[in-house]
Amino acid sequence: MATKAELVSAIADVAGTSKKDSEAVLQAFIDVVTKTLSKGEDVTLAGFGTFSVTQRQARDGVNPRTLEKIKIAATKTPKFKAGKKLKDAVK
Repeated sequence: MATKAELVSAIADVAGTSKKDSEAVLQAFIDVVTKTLSKGEDVTLAGFGTFSVTQRQARDGVNPRTLEKIKIAATKTPKFKAGKKLKDAVK
């Protein structure tokens, strides 16, 4: 697992930039993806993958402590689907 600090350091090494600049770029990327998804739009990076928002339907559930039946509300959740190049690199 790579932490954000480790990712910033790796980006700085590969791109030949300072850690401060790399952190700013990574944070900007995170902010743009978050803002785009919050508008209900997808973010597609060819070869890497697609970030999207899916709708989870309302459903019945069970409280594991009390075994009481509960209603779970519908919600939106972020989703990532890996692209072909990323899948092939992981194999």
